[in-house]
Amino acid sequence: MGMGGVSAMFATLFTNPIEVVKTRLQLQGELKAKGQHAVFYKNVPHGIFVIARTEGLAALQNGLPAMLGFQFFLNVFRLGSYRISERRGFLFDQEGRMSLYRGAVVAGIGGALGSIAGTPFYLVKTRLQSRGAKAIAVGHQHGHSGTFNALADIYSKEGIKGLFRGVHPQIPRGAAGSASQILSFTYAKQWLLEKNWFVNSPLMLSFFGANLGGVVMTFCLNPFDVIATRLSNQPVDAQNRGKLYHGMLDCFVKMLRQEGAKSFYKGVQANYLRLGPHTVMLLVCWDQLKIIEEYLRR
Repeated sequence: MGMGGVSAMFATLFTNPIEVVKTRLQLQGELKAKGQHAVFYKNVPHGIFVIARTEGLAALQNGLPAMLGFQFFLNVFRLGSYRISERRGFLFDQEGRMSLYRGAVVAGIGGALGSIAGTPFYLVKTRLQSRGAKAIAVGHQHGHSGTFNALADIYSKEGIKGLFRGVHPQIPRGAAGSASQILSFTYAKQWLLEKNWFVNSPLMLSFFGANLGGVVMTFCLNPFDVIATRLSNQPVDAQNRGKLYHGMLDCFVKMLRQEGAKSFYKGVQANYLRLGPHTVMLLVCWDQLKIIEEYLRR
């Protein structure tokens, strides 16, 4: 389980700047029709340039400690449970091939549990990453000064329930993202081996398998990711209820009515540019750690 968490934290160190841009792209034009809001961020390269020019290079690592915490808890559960099941042979059929059903169940449940455990950190990272200079600010601007300040502030004002704001979309987000990523990665490697490609190069096998995993995961994950970002960042009233959305379904309906179906794929390019490299580094690192693990178990 520790291998999954460490692998994810390693990948996050390099991909967090794109996560910052993705968060702002998903909040840009919130509940407004196209053409009725200012466009501060046109795409990922433009977003990186605008943030670096206006707020400084350090702003591209906003929310890094919170993102590290989220990725650690998410992958301790999802990759950890998958590895445990893999070692015990639960994921394979009688012919030794990966079972789609079993793999989906294990990866989905692990992803859902990991997302629940990491929700407080996802909440904080979203609020910290959305906070920007007034000239380029999007979404509600929270006054948190850092990860631990935010966690303490939310707990003091809203209690434990407040720390798990936005947990409902995190469950399908984690399940869909985990199952699609791990299964596509595993099946891609299996297919490459059957074609006798990269048989003697575990690193290249992991690299090409992970690239496919990033594509599939992004397509399945993005709608839930946008909703989770919106729910996490929205302002709350005196009773700690969301001012913009009452829940996951309400957020879905309002986005569909006011922004259109395309709004569920806001920031999808940024999401892939983050998830693609992240998936490659995460799963390649994970595979290498598994090789070390097998060696140490001999």
